[in-house]
Amino acid sequence: MTDRLTAGDAAPDFTLTNDAGEDVTLSDLRGRKVIVYFYPAAMTPGCTKQACDFTESLDSLRGAGYEVLGISKDKAAKLAKFRERDSLSITLLSDEDLAVHKAYAAFGEKSLYGKVVEGVIRSTFVIDEDGLVALAQYNVKATGHVAKLRRDLALD
Repeated sequence: MTDRLTAGDAAPDFTLTNDAGEDVTLSDLRGRKVIVYFYPAAMTPGCTKQACDFTESLDSLRGAGYEVLGISKDKAAKLAKFRERDSLSITLLSDEDLAVHKAYAAFGEKSLYGKVVEGVIRSTFVIDEDGLVALAQYNVKATGHVAKLRRDLALD
């Protein structure tokens, strides 16, 4: 398992496919701040709440200079259905082989209903204009996370 990222670390670069089948590369966004968040599965209640919260905050986040990338292990076609069903405007990326999840330590052992299991660790990273991790948050809660993140970034 990869060590967890902390502020000041170089953000692992990646190229992933979005729900429209287009490649998105993190380093292409240099010069902008990027919120990268990992979630377990599209169209589940918690992940839907989190994606809708990011969508509702997207205009103000972009106004503050942030882009939002949501990453899951779902296929691009499922992400397209997720976008359509919930009118999402954030960028949704597919990481089917979990390589990017693992590079960010967003996949591994976690506690689920009192059992230790291996799976996606709901995590959020803020990447600065130079490609460095400004903020790394692991085991975040789906509900209320965007509001907490906005407070952490002094946006509210």
